[in-house]
Amino acid sequence: MTETTASDTGHVRTRFAPSPTGFIHLGNIRSALYPWAFARATGGDFILRIEDTDLERSSQAAVDVIIEGMAWLGLDHDEGPFYQMQRMDRYKAVLAELQAAGHVYPCYVSVAELDALREKQMEAKEKPRYDGTWRPEDGKALPPVPEGVQPVLRFKNPQGGVVAWEDKVKGRIEISNDELDDLVIARPDGTPTYNFCVVVDDIDMDITHVIRGDDHVNNTPRQINIFKALGKEPPIYAHLPTVLNEQGEKMSKRNGAKPVTQYREEGYLPDAMVNYLARLGWSHGDDEIFSREQFLQWFNLDHLGRSAAQFDEAKLRWVNAQHLKVMADDALAALVTPQLQQRGVSATELADGRLPRICGLFKDRCDTTVVLANWAQVFYGDVTPVDAERAQHVTEAIAPALHALADVLAVCDWDKASISAAFKQVLADQGLKMPQLAMPARVLTVGTAHTPSVDAVLELVGREKVVARLRNH
Repeated sequence: MTETTASDTGHVRTRFAPSPTGFIHLGNIRSALYPWAFARATGGDFILRIEDTDLERSSQAAVDVIIEGMAWLGLDHDEGPFYQMQRMDRYKAVLAELQAAGHVYPCYVSVAELDALREKQMEAKEKPRYDGTWRPEDGKALPPVPEGVQPVLRFKNPQGGVVAWEDKVKGRIEISNDELDDLVIARPDGTPTYNFCVVVDDIDMDITHVIRGDDHVNNTPRQINIFKALGKEPPIYAHLPTVLNEQGEKMSKRNGAKPVTQYREEGYLPDAMVNYLARLGWSHGDDEIFSREQFLQWFNLDHLGRSAAQFDEAKLRWVNAQHLKVMADDALAALVTPQLQQRGVSATELADGRLPRICGLFKDRCDTTVVLANWAQVFYGDVTPVDAERAQHVTEAIAPALHALADVLAVCDWDKASISAAFKQVLADQGLKMPQLAMPARVLTVGTAHTPSVDAVLELVGREKVVARLRNH
C-alpha cells in the first residue's frame, strides 16, 4: 500500500500553478485564493508557478492577466513566478535518475497502434489503457526495437496494492494500482509530461500542501507513485469542488466566464471579491461579510465545502455594496478619481477636495465604484434632468418658490445648516411641504429627484451652480 504521511506540522508551503492557456476567471482564481490564504494564515510561503509546457496554447498575454489579476486581488506570492519551460534541464536530469533506477522504460508503440488497441478494448467494454507491451519484466522477451522510431518514456507504475491519501476535502481516497497503466512521462522528443513535471516542481519547491481543483483527483495517484519512486513523501492534498456558473455549468471561458481583471473595470473592490470567493467553497459559521484580516484569522482546511459552489453575480454585487459602505471616503475617492478622469473630469476640477465627501454621501446607495462615479460625475459637469422627473416635479406652480429659494441661497452662509434654514424659510413663506420644494430642487441641480439629504447635496454642488440651475429652469 502507498500512503501519504506528510505531517500537518512544520513550515507550510503552498502553490498556485496555473496554465497560461486562456484568461484567468473566478473559478481559476479561487484555486489561488485558498493556498494563498492557508500560507498567510499559518505564516507559511505561497509560490507562484506557471505551467507553460503546452507551447501551442500558452501565451505571455495569459501570464500577464494571471499576474495582474492576482496583484489586484492582493494575492501576493513569496516566490516565483517559476516557469516550467525554463526548468527542462532539471526535469531531464531527474528523468535520467528514474531511468537508471529502473522506474522508467522506452516504449515504441506508435500512436496508430495505441488507437487500434483502445478501439479494441472499448468494443470489448474494457477500460482503454496501455497493455504494457514494452514493460520490462523478469523472463519477458521484449519485441525487436523498430528502426527509426523515437520512443516515449513510460513510468513503471507499481502493480498490486492501492494508492491512498487522506484528502482534506474529500476524505480518504483509495485507487487500485491495477487501475493505473504505465504513464507516458516523456514524449518522443524528450520533453517531459505534465504529471512528471509537477512532482519534480513540488519536490524542488518543498511544497507541503497542494490545494487545487478536483479535476486533478485522477492525476493524484499517478503523482504519488512518482513521488515514491523518487524516494519522497507526497504533500497533503485538498481537492476543491468545481465552481459552477449561474446556469449550473462548470465555469469556463466557453461558458461566458469573464477575466478576473474585468471585475476591476466594473467597479468591484478587491476585498469584496476575496470575501465573495472565500465563501464559494469555505465557510466560517454563518458569517457572510468579513474583512481580509478576519478571513485570514479564520481560514483553515477543515471547513472547505465538499459540494460544487455556484457563482451568483447578484450576491457578488450585494457583498461589494457591503464593503463599499464601510470603506473610508478617501480610499473610495482614490478609486473613483481615475474613473472620473476617463469621463473627462480634469485634475484641476478634482483638486477642490469635494470628492471624499461626495463618496461618503452616496456610498450607501451604490453597489460598485462605477455606480458611485456616476453619482459623483453630476458634481463636476453639466446636468441634464431626467425628462419624466422634470415634467413631474418642475411645474409652473412651483416656479415662484424655486426663484425665492435661489434668492435666499444666493446670500446665505454656505453650509448644511444654513441651506436647511433657507429651505424652511421658503417653505414657510410659500406654504409648502418639504417634498414639494426639495424634489424639483434636486431635479434641477443634480438631475434626479431621489438623492440623499438635499441640504448636504446642494452644499457639495456649490452655490454658483445651484443658484444658476434653480434660476434657469
